Amino acid sequence: SIRDACLPQDEPAILSFIIGLQDYEAAFEPDRRRDPDFAVEHWRELQHRCAEKHGVMLIAEHFIPEVGVKPVGWAFAHDQNAELFVVEPERHHGFLAELYVAPQARGKGLGRALIEGCEAWARARGHKLLQVGVLARNGRAIRSYEGAGYAAYGITMRRYL
Repeated sequence: SIRDACLPQDEPAILSFIIGLQDYEAAFEPDRRRDPDFAVEHWRELQHRCAEKHGVMLIAEHFIPEVGVKPVGWAFAHDQNAELFVVEPERHHGFLAELYVAPQARGKGLGRALIEGCEAWARARGHKLLQVGVLARNGRAIRSYEGAGYAAYGITMRRYL
């Protein structure tokens, strides 16, 4: 099931999701921070961004035998403004900034449910568009978002000098 995050009760789980996402992405993107202070710093910044940009934090829960119902994933989305060259109806839109499902809970539709929860939040905010940023080497996430109806809009390229 998907529900709104309850703070401070969900904070330990969210911190573990932040670390889990960094660990997952570090396998194919070596620029990920892995220091002990990162999760707490990032969590503070996300809370600030959530308040400032009218965001939503959702928790995915799953029944685990011998443990009961437990948080196993999360998503964070917020309002975002595009550049002035974007037409007005699409300039103010939603942005899905974070999504993570713990390895033991993957493949059960929880990621898709979190995406749908963020889409419902965006529609309720009056948005006509929800964007998401995905690392180019994160093929699993790209396939998941494509399966949910998302398509590439722009590509950021880089070259280390």
